[in-house]
Amino acid sequence: MSPFDPRGKANRALLVGVSEYDVRKPTPHGVPGDLPAVRHNLDRLKEVLPGGRVFGAHEVTVVRSPYQHDFQRALRTAAEEAEGLLLVYFAGHGAVPSAANELFLQMRGAEVYRGRQDSVFPGAEMFTTVLTMLHASRAERIVVVLDCCYAGNAAFIWEQFPDRRRVLLLMSVQANNRIDAGDDGTPTPFTKELAELLASEGELTFGGLSERLRDRMRAAGLRTVRGEEWEPLSRTEPQEDVLLSAPPKRVVAPPDTGSLDGRSGPHREESERPPGGRTRGRSPRLPRRFLRALGAWFGGLRVVSRIALVLLALATLGLGSYGLSALRTDGSSCAPPLELRVLTDPDLEPTVTAAADAVNALRRQTEVWKEPHDEDTNPQRDIGPQPDVWIPASPADVARVTAGQDTDNVARLEAAEQPLAYSPVVLAVPDDIAVEPLGERTGQPLAVLLKQLKARAEQSQVRRPDPEFADAALLATLGLYGTGTDPARAERQVAQAGPPSRTAADLLCALPDDTGVDSRTAALVPEFLLRTGVGCDRTTRAPRTAEYPDDVPGVEATFVRVRWDDADRDGGERDRAAARFHAWLSGDGGRAVFARDGFRSASHGRELLDARDVAHGVLRDPSPLTEAAGRQAMESALKRYRRANGPGRVLYLLDDSGSMSGLWDGPSGGPGLLKQSLGGLGGADEYGVWGVSGTGGKRPYEELLGFGPHPRKEAERAVDAAKVRDAEADPHAALLAALDDMRGRGLDDDRPQLVVYITDDEDDTRLTDGNLDDVLARARSAKVPVTMVSLVSGGCDRGKPDARISDASGGRCLDADDDLGAGLTDEVARTGTGED
Repeated sequence: MSPFDPRGKANRALLVGVSEYDVRKPTPHGVPGDLPAVRHNLDRLKEVLPGGRVFGAHEVTVVRSPYQHDFQRALRTAAEEAEGLLLVYFAGHGAVPSAANELFLQMRGAEVYRGRQDSVFPGAEMFTTVLTMLHASRAERIVVVLDCCYAGNAAFIWEQFPDRRRVLLLMSVQANNRIDAGDDGTPTPFTKELAELLASEGELTFGGLSERLRDRMRAAGLRTVRGEEWEPLSRTEPQEDVLLSAPPKRVVAPPDTGSLDGRSGPHREESERPPGGRTRGRSPRLPRRFLRALGAWFGGLRVVSRIALVLLALATLGLGSYGLSALRTDGSSCAPPLELRVLTDPDLEPTVTAAADAVNALRRQTEVWKEPHDEDTNPQRDIGPQPDVWIPASPADVARVTAGQDTDNVARLEAAEQPLAYSPVVLAVPDDIAVEPLGERTGQPLAVLLKQLKARAEQSQVRRPDPEFADAALLATLGLYGTGTDPARAERQVAQAGPPSRTAADLLCALPDDTGVDSRTAALVPEFLLRTGVGCDRTTRAPRTAEYPDDVPGVEATFVRVRWDDADRDGGERDRAAARFHAWLSGDGGRAVFARDGFRSASHGRELLDARDVAHGVLRDPSPLTEAAGRQAMESALKRYRRANGPGRVLYLLDDSGSMSGLWDGPSGGPGLLKQSLGGLGGADEYGVWGVSGTGGKRPYEELLGFGPHPRKEAERAVDAAKVRDAEADPHAALLAALDDMRGRGLDDDRPQLVVYITDDEDDTRLTDGNLDDVLARARSAKVPVTMVSLVSGGCDRGKPDARISDASGGRCLDADDDLGAGLTDEVARTGTGED
């Protein structure tokens, strides 16, 4: 019997790992301790699962150290959304009662109470409950993976479960055995082997995975705590199996070409891309303004957008055969593969990733912009990854960079004459409120389409992604502002609570969270997402019809070769590799990838690359379509967007209590991060800085910089003068005071406002129970976003005070797992009018 093939269906993977526990030994009733290795389990599985082409990146949900109610909520959501395959993974402590007839999965708040006859485990989830909740899912198959002590005890519970045919169970160890979590800096032994197998080439089924896991664990010679041979277990009904991974096979590359604009010759694919279209990945957290970053590399340009970074490690079998001798320094015959660094717009990243996967380019994403912690100079932060290839969403971006280069620029850009593909930016309207005559869906300005939408449905709303983040949203803004339209009035048409979605795909996936909002909200997004957003379409309760404004330029993916001064060690080889990649992208292979993702030809006709399978709501020939955007138009729209609501107000709260002493100095310390973010503020913006320390009835803050407009140098001097105090902080009192202060300042206008709190979370004990409830209530009523910046890892984990406060206020939470400098500057610039 063939294994169940979930490709092309609405699949979900829920990865739950509990690495931190509130109650630990030697505290009475505590669990054995934290499990740092589990953090690496989640990171590794999140990385490898999308590469198997069964789960899209947007179909993988990671839940770190949840409390029991948070785990139940995440499990319920995944069970409701999955229609094909549902994968549920748990790593953490496991416990069993004396009778060993139940398995308890211990969540963050778990405790252990040993009784004379039996034990109880408050804060833990019974595996019986997990199976019962999964029974309600519509998923055709469910795979449960448990990496915890006593995991094998789940087999007995599974055997009593009436819906065994749908549920396949993989357990890290046999029943009644405890296991060691391994080194803190690596995944646990079981999940390490699991992830390596999932990342391997070739199709992998549940049965094959289980068998190979047992073989690898046996070969490793691992033992359980009681000294038995460590043996993973699995349970399935006879003949039941599921395909878990099917990475694309290699494509034989086109012949070598020395021309960047060369076209590839005939090629053959060794396997077709799996059904189900592209996957949508979360863009890495990189510097807020990728054109500003590129401008720094290319000569000091200060313009705005965002990037995703894809590293293509081009093995000799990936993009043809070429020598690697230039990389060999030791005479070895096994030199490392050449690595092409590719920058691309976040909305294009999934398609570029799919293209990289299709050529077996050993693609991986990276977060090279992680802030350094101790050193003042860091090449990755100060110089950057130096991309070899840049694929922006508009040729205007190339002009924006080159226009800002000076005579000292160290990079040269060579753009291909013809874009790779095109997609118009459309108004995606729910079918129930869309215009019916085909003729009224094209040939009109965006302002007219919006006016007609409002006339048809008075309660309708419009959403647009963040113009600071991706080009498609900025292109939509061109039409939104039109000719002579007041930006403030235009922005009110797309106003929403909280920050906008980062990408167009994020926007379409977020709308179904509220049925009422989804059914009456139109979205300004690239047309191709009406096809490639299939994973979200299955959960979207409102199918959409595309309307084509004639004053909104479209997305045009453009290949740009980037060459760097003094980077010629393997220059010729790198040129040939980049040329091959461009030849493949612009030839039949790349054309097929763009076609499957719903793009159009970049030539004059703008025809759909796949005219046989037209997505719902898409017109085959929606002429006329607007020509490409110009550099000046995009820059003007961005400036007008920033100033649409007038200058902003920002109140910084800088924790200067004694515990901050180790997180104070350098660019990644509290003051350093604050100073970096000042670039997002302009001369008309008002802001102030409080130093937060002091308890016991005293004022919980000291004013370091009075509220008002300031030259940047003045603000930096005030921050530099701040010192760590020998005192504790009271975040409860400080946040209440800050929210009250900002609410009072905004009573008479609609200027954007923001509270920023930079802290090490050491005094979070004052944000518990009633105190936290006070802050959450004030945050909701003040309607001032709060950006919580935690300088420690895990500060924004679900259920933590920082995360809850930012959520309640409509703000954002950042912690040491993020790129703090870029993230904070991003949030401040959303409020301010700065140009940096």
